[in-house]
Amino acid sequence: MVLLHVLFEHASGYALFAVKEVEEISMLLPQVEQSVLSLAKFNSMVSLAAFFPFKSAQAALENINAVSEGVVHADLKLFLETNIPKSGKKKATLGVGDAKIGAALQEEFGFSIQTSGVVAELTRGIRLHFHTLVKGLTALAASKAQLGLGHSYSRAKVKFNVNRADNMIIQSIALLDQLDKDINTFSMRVREWYGYHFPELVRIVPDNSLYCRLAQLIGNRKELTDESVASLEEVVMDNAKAQAILDASRSSMGMDISPIDLINIERFSNRVVSLAAYRLELQEYLRSKMSQVAPNLAALIGEVVGARLISHAGSLTNLAKYPASTVQILGAEKALFRALKTRGNTPKYGLIFHSTFIGRAAAKNKGRISRYLANKCSIASRIDCFSEMPTCVFGDKLREQVEERLAFFETGDLPRKNVDVMKEAMEEATTAAEVMRKQEKKRKKREKKQALLENGEENGDNKVNGDSETPGKKKKKRAAEEEVEVQADEASAAENGAGDSSTKKKKRKSEPQEAAVVEAEEDTDTPSKKKKKRKSGVIEAEPVEVIPETPVSEKKKKKKKNV
Repeated sequence: MVLLHVLFEHASGYALFAVKEVEEISMLLPQVEQSVLSLAKFNSMVSLAAFFPFKSAQAALENINAVSEGVVHADLKLFLETNIPKSGKKKATLGVGDAKIGAALQEEFGFSIQTSGVVAELTRGIRLHFHTLVKGLTALAASKAQLGLGHSYSRAKVKFNVNRADNMIIQSIALLDQLDKDINTFSMRVREWYGYHFPELVRIVPDNSLYCRLAQLIGNRKELTDESVASLEEVVMDNAKAQAILDASRSSMGMDISPIDLINIERFSNRVVSLAAYRLELQEYLRSKMSQVAPNLAALIGEVVGARLISHAGSLTNLAKYPASTVQILGAEKALFRALKTRGNTPKYGLIFHSTFIGRAAAKNKGRISRYLANKCSIASRIDCFSEMPTCVFGDKLREQVEERLAFFETGDLPRKNVDVMKEAMEEATTAAEVMRKQEKKRKKREKKQALLENGEENGDNKVNGDSETPGKKKKKRAAEEEVEVQADEASAAENGAGDSSTKKKKRKSEPQEAAVVEAEEDTDTPSKKKKKRKSGVIEAEPVEVIPETPVSEKKKKKKKNV
């Protein structure tokens, strides 16, 4: 007989439920689906076997992250080892809701795992009646635990991607496309609006942003004079066009316009010009982000096309996971499924069609070069996604390979082998990485030196004040030390004789005076000189202590002679 246990992961802890009469329940699946809604019927099928509450919110987050990644956490392992019978007549089977964690548990413990069938319905019923099946757990506490764990789990998932700025690339390329559409629409509106007053300007200046700047500058065409040619030339960057605009304004057939209408046209033109300027700034921002996040892909296929590929894939990691065949038709999904449905020709390229390589290839070689380019894009995206040191060396080498393949299709010159090119790229990448590391070390050393200098300048006044106060304290310490030495010498002299002590006292009395004179001189010197003089003073003071020993030896000799 099979004994089924169902593992349920909740925000408050792990729960293990024992299923009664497993074989009958599995056969009556429609009745189980109906009885899930009724608590009394569901209690007759399932009973709580064990419950392991999480100790803290951090422990709950760690366990749920492990479950989502398909890893058996230490808490889950201990819980299952303690509560699931491993031996006996009844063969234990564990029901798990997620197949990934089920495979990990089967590899860890060895018992059979069930993830489908009646387990899904039982898990649904446990989720519905969990707060009533576990004693001491209320519906309010369960909902609070779920809400708190949901917030922390989502925050952890967002933080997981914080170092990758591909989200910024996705948003910036989407905004860039929207700005292109809006600027085009607004420029057409300015053309129609200002065209009533100066219709000849459209033929002279067909560019949208330039037309809006001229509409903002000219205003009323009747006010243009010969002096206005210089300002027109600054905008148009062509003297002939500026003169043509002046001549057309004098012979224009446009209608007169009121000042209030001109004010509104100028305001709207100003908005369009500012949008065009912001688009250029956004394009520069996108270029800098692509050089940081995907430098090799940007060097190979360009910043805009590379950003479109990342945006369409969802992230750089997803793009790196795609095979080259998927990258080739990325963006042409509708055409692909239409071709599969109608059994027609499948598309040869998607977003990579905007690359210059496919445009430069001949019509018969467009499919081959798109396949080759997609292969190199896949390699470049994987290098960008998984490399630690960002560098564009590989992208430049891959671009050279595509150029050589284009030349091979046209002229027949054999390109270099991929192995040789990648060896060169690896050598250049290692040297570039070493240079970057050295530069980083130098920069850190400079920052440390600057910080030390700044701290030294800030603490300079405090050090000066400290040096002015220290001599008095030093004198007191030295006087106290000398007094201790004098007392010790007096005690030793008392043992040797009264005459010796008198001579030592005189010399010890003279020593403090000499030390005071030396200290007065030292106060005017630098700290390094003070240290040298202190050492010399100690060396000179030592022979003075040796002098009094001579009279003692002479007295002993006299005593021996008298004897």
